[in-house]
Amino acid sequence: MAFRFQRRITLAPGAWLNQSQLDVRVAVSGLEAHLRAGETLPLKLSVDAQGYVSYFYADGTPINEANARAVRCHGEDAIRQQLWALCEQRNAELEHLGNLHHETPAPALIGYTPQPFAELPPATPALRPLALWHCLWPPGRRRLVRDNARRQAEFEHAYRRWEWRKAEFDAAEFAREQREAQGVWDDFNAMAQTLHERLDESAWPRETMIDFDLGADERTIAVDIELPGEDEMPDREWTMPAKRLKLTPKKISATRQRKLYRDHVHGVAFRVLGAVFARLPAVQEARVSGYRQVTDVDTGAPRDQYLYSIKVTRERWERIHFDALEQVDPVEAVEAFSLRRDMTKTGIFRDIEPFKLV
Repeated sequence: MAFRFQRRITLAPGAWLNQSQLDVRVAVSGLEAHLRAGETLPLKLSVDAQGYVSYFYADGTPINEANARAVRCHGEDAIRQQLWALCEQRNAELEHLGNLHHETPAPALIGYTPQPFAELPPATPALRPLALWHCLWPPGRRRLVRDNARRQAEFEHAYRRWEWRKAEFDAAEFAREQREAQGVWDDFNAMAQTLHERLDESAWPRETMIDFDLGADERTIAVDIELPGEDEMPDREWTMPAKRLKLTPKKISATRQRKLYRDHVHGVAFRVLGAVFARLPAVQEARVSGYRQVTDVDTGAPRDQYLYSIKVTRERWERIHFDALEQVDPVEAVEAFSLRRDMTKTGIFRDIEPFKLV
């Protein structure tokens, strides 16, 4: 790397064009001996990299080919609906990779935003009331009392566990409020954790390393982003044949793939800059550089290739219309800042020397 940073954070990969498991219920008479006419059978479908579908029972047991034919015959509409939804989702995720900047927070969002505890408390059990016959038959009464006592005890145990989880959440929220409302102004550890949490809200294609360092005070920050390589970007979109229960991959052109990569890596920089200026109010200037791992043609050894380096002040960043990010092209938008980048119109990058924190 070009310079040493004080802090490194690791962002875990999110779901990224990996959805391949589907749940579906199919009414199939004769597939299972215990099924009656009109009953539905819960199934799992798995779609492989080429779009072919495998069928499984709910417990993961594979369905043999004879029964799979019955599933396709009786459940075609339900299966087709699920496959179509998956096809739409995969193509939407492909498009999303080039539009990461759409979710960039505005710098006006500085400060703590409360998050509610999403888990509802367990429902109070419905205890069975005593009937007249229970008074006439003591064993039945004792059984009912035991059953009600067991239900009540299970509820109280579950409620106590829920209260513990809520208390832990509330304590974490209080600590986050202290960090984001006060600590981010002058506490480097609070700044680091806040930036980590906000960046971790994004979906990253793979485990991503982000290194950063502050200048002489908290007013300047330098960020290094490890970007994916071009070969890690998806190279296909999906369609669904009219007469087959499968998905069909269609390879996208090399030019479109380079454009997708170009838009994606600039969108990453945009998202990081947005997190910095929205969550670190003391920072007045940010320097964000993106690099990827390549093989050195002279030595065959891996090395870091910097694709861009951007230096921007808060005042310049606030000129962006964050209520109209769909109209913003991040590739062109960064040209309004101090920029080091050597890139062709088709998205081919050449080495640059990044800005250094001095």
